[in-house]
Amino acid sequence: MKATPTLSQSEVHLSIERSLEDGDRLASIFAVDDVEHGQLWVIYLTLNQRDGALTRTMTTIDRYRPKLASLAAIDFSAGRFEREMADLYGVELIGHPQPMRLVKHAHWPEDYYPLRKDAPRSVEFPPTSGGYPFVEVKGDSVYEIPVGPIHAGMIEPGHFRFSAVGESILKMKARLWFVHRGVEKLMENRSLNDAITLAEKVSGDTSAGHSVAMARAIENALGVAVDPEIEELRICLVELEAAYNHINDVGAIANDVGLGIINAHALNIKESLLRINKESTGSRLLRGTTRVSGTSFISLPDPDKLGKIEADFDELVEILMSSSVAMDRFVGAGYLSNRNALMMGCTGYVAMASGIKDDLREFQYPSWARPVHGVAPEGDVLARLKLRIEGAKQALEIVRNISSRLAVKQRTQGSLGSPEPHDEKIGISALQGWRGRIVHSVIIQDNIVKRAKIVDPSFMNWPALAVALEGSIVADFPLVNKSFNLSYAGNDL
Repeated sequence: MKATPTLSQSEVHLSIERSLEDGDRLASIFAVDDVEHGQLWVIYLTLNQRDGALTRTMTTIDRYRPKLASLAAIDFSAGRFEREMADLYGVELIGHPQPMRLVKHAHWPEDYYPLRKDAPRSVEFPPTSGGYPFVEVKGDSVYEIPVGPIHAGMIEPGHFRFSAVGESILKMKARLWFVHRGVEKLMENRSLNDAITLAEKVSGDTSAGHSVAMARAIENALGVAVDPEIEELRICLVELEAAYNHINDVGAIANDVGLGIINAHALNIKESLLRINKESTGSRLLRGTTRVSGTSFISLPDPDKLGKIEADFDELVEILMSSSVAMDRFVGAGYLSNRNALMMGCTGYVAMASGIKDDLREFQYPSWARPVHGVAPEGDVLARLKLRIEGAKQALEIVRNISSRLAVKQRTQGSLGSPEPHDEKIGISALQGWRGRIVHSVIIQDNIVKRAKIVDPSFMNWPALAVALEGSIVADFPLVNKSFNLSYAGNDL
């Protein structure tokens, strides 16, 4: 860390502003507590849209009087990363238009900053300490609909406050972080492979994506070169995960317009894929497969089985897309404009459905496995659905290609080499998970994780859901929500 050059806050602002003007996108902002030198490091990552490369920029602030000039005026997502730092490190944000709490609910003690090195291991949480300041929409016939945080079914907690007139939604505000688990605190002082195992738990439906992203960040820090066949196996993991999730959500979207039979068939296809996952890796959710410089498979998926699954999925899609009832509900629902998606830093199929090119596989996959991923400028539920269908079919094709190319052989953990004493290393990685861009950063010393920062695509996309719902009818909320399908756990780290 000490050997890494840093910039002043004004220089950082100028660098980030120029980068964004050139078309780059903000990928992460996080702090690191350096008690020894009385500083907080603030690290910024931007993503080059032309080659998928991450650029790291750093500055320092006084840890005892931490003040940080805000970037919120030039980038919406920067403002949310900064509010997260304020909650977890006690940073005072200068010039932030909305400096209220983001992560910490009202009952969290005011002066408790859990990611500081000297934070107490346990604190007293009062039963309650005031409510959340929702903006009240006033006017004739305006009423509020509170939903959650406890929902029907196996859904994680989140509170949604709707302001509506009749059936039209004027405004929706989501309150999250009910399942904040302190994942980044739990990462501290973990061995490298233990950190990968913990990364699998960030969001249960993205076990492969987060474990591979963490492994790559660690390898980047250590300068470990990974065998190309290992990388192909990791691609196989990530795409197997994409296939079953996309197909599951196609069925769920159909279910929200009353086509339960399509959902039943989609769940049957999903189950077939989960069984393939189990046969191939020993885990239905693809856990326990990835280690530093290694990935292990029991056997590669059978291409013929995958071909049959794709044929079954094609039949299901044909029935769904020929339904006039479904099309009537999908077209125009949950509209998110290109401008708003860009401004809010959206990623994955949410961004691509609003006409934004956002697919790191274009740069990271071998040419023979690289999908030709289109964009759909319509910005509605139908656009997001089409991209989910395309994503599932591409995932199955990529996995088939890998299975046909590689011989079946066990892949195991590689060597870390000898650690360099007291030498801190920073590693970063970004990959295309099934929801969108996953970004991991790690600081390692003596082969132990000292700090990890994780950005799940849901953190970037949650604010856009509220914007997409403006003007929709209340009855379309489940449909629009499912077309986004954002992770609570991935957001509530």
